[in-house]
Amino acid sequence: MKISIQILVVMVLLVSVAGNSQMKKERYTSRVISIPKWEVVDISFKSNEEAVAPYTTDFSAIFTNEKGKQQKVLGFYNGKNEWIIRFSSNEEGQYTYETASVLKALNQKKGKVKVVASSNTNHGGIVIKEEDPQHFYYEDGTPYFLLAFECDWLYALDYHTEKSLPKTDHLLDLIKENGFNQIVMNVFSYDVSWQKDAKLAQHPEHEFGGPKDIFPFLGTNDTPDYSALNPEFFQKLDRTISSMHDKRIASHLMIYVWNKLVAWPDMNSEADNMYFDYVVKRYQAFPNMVWDISKEALYYGRADEEYIHGRIERLRKADQFNRLVSVHDFKYCSNFPEKVDFISSQNWSHNLYDKMLAAQTKFKDKPVFNIEHGGYEEAPYTVFTGDYTNAETCLRRNYMCLFAGVYTTYYWQGASWNAIIYNPFEQSEDFIKPKFEYFQHMMKLFTAFDFSKMKPTPWQNGSAYNLTNDEKTVLLYIHKENYGIDAAFLKKESSKRTVQWFNTLTGEFTTVTAMQDSGKFISPWSGKADAILISKLRQP
Repeated sequence: MKISIQILVVMVLLVSVAGNSQMKKERYTSRVISIPKWEVVDISFKSNEEAVAPYTTDFSAIFTNEKGKQQKVLGFYNGKNEWIIRFSSNEEGQYTYETASVLKALNQKKGKVKVVASSNTNHGGIVIKEEDPQHFYYEDGTPYFLLAFECDWLYALDYHTEKSLPKTDHLLDLIKENGFNQIVMNVFSYDVSWQKDAKLAQHPEHEFGGPKDIFPFLGTNDTPDYSALNPEFFQKLDRTISSMHDKRIASHLMIYVWNKLVAWPDMNSEADNMYFDYVVKRYQAFPNMVWDISKEALYYGRADEEYIHGRIERLRKADQFNRLVSVHDFKYCSNFPEKVDFISSQNWSHNLYDKMLAAQTKFKDKPVFNIEHGGYEEAPYTVFTGDYTNAETCLRRNYMCLFAGVYTTYYWQGASWNAIIYNPFEQSEDFIKPKFEYFQHMMKLFTAFDFSKMKPTPWQNGSAYNLTNDEKTVLLYIHKENYGIDAAFLKKESSKRTVQWFNTLTGEFTTVTAMQDSGKFISPWSGKADAILISKLRQP
């Protein structure tokens, strides 16, 4: 009986380790380390030699595979005399590495890493293909339908939990289950400047703003000490980024944010550069990483264009993995598209479709990502309303972006800022629940109809929004207020076409039927739900 219990305990521990994080940590030895392609390993080195400025001390390694291809990896100090080389690779094979450092104990250390085949769920980092520059793909060529979820205080959710991430994993699982595959998040945000809902004070378990003992530097946000960084902060953030990687959720990591009351050091100061460089060194090996210099980068009168230019140049020089880079500022992206890999747009206009279509038309060589469209779905607490809070209206605005050919972001007031209801469906009945399922349906639709193949076709919109692919499959997004649509261009081929409807609120598909040759196309959910008319050419 004791043997059985011991075996069970060991099995539980193994499952727990695998479940919490796929990121391996290995002490430096001469033996070969084995990792799957696109997974992450930390190689840990110890040095008792005192470094005057450990967070800026040069430490790196050159990895060389059997073909002679080399990859430089920048190491970083992890506190308590520990130094880390964080490595991942997009190619299988045998690698040898050799370190370089001004510290003798870290210099010319040699080792081997074997990179084996990845799991079939890991498609690698997010990239942009030269032959299709307006869409995102994974490194293995799989289309990446970016569907983002904003959660600025994600770093704080389990900060004080030492051995697991119960709140974080619960929320991340919900996010993944409902179709989202990217989280727009801050490295650190302190608190909001606007008035808080009095109801939030009655539920302190949902308040993550104003943490007194969390700060990326020494000291606190109230009394900062910029002489060094706080390694514990980044060790805790590692767990979150790693869990996201395990769940195949990308981190759209905003390195700065100006309006969340953070006590940042002066721009371009030694402390500023130390922080910025450290973030880039520490997180670039994660294949799920997407860089964003700052939320609302040129708002609030702090940063100017030259500062953002300099940050991008600094990042690209340091990032040996060439992760994608953008700036949460449409004016900046529009004026300097050559500086960024994709265009980020913040637009609250009523005619959002027209604005996004104009951006998609203007920037033919880059994806466009609406990172904020003014729709912030209602929650039990009023946190920040923007201009739209109704769940169906917010959903519609996301579809307006997609049917203009650009990617989009979802905001729920119960998770996007300082208030995080990480288990919303376990709350009491009087709590307003988010409509996450609407986006599960959205993902289902664009899994069935590859978004990267669909093109906005505004000259055939009529009173709808049109996406069409090269096989002449047509999607027409129709508002529930629409009585019916003629879509005469479809009827010209009525004998060759089928019709099907999709309910954006329930995810229901109707049965495929032959196309009528007269009369209007009327949604079966007219007056009840926005719907999508799907028409395909019959197979010969």
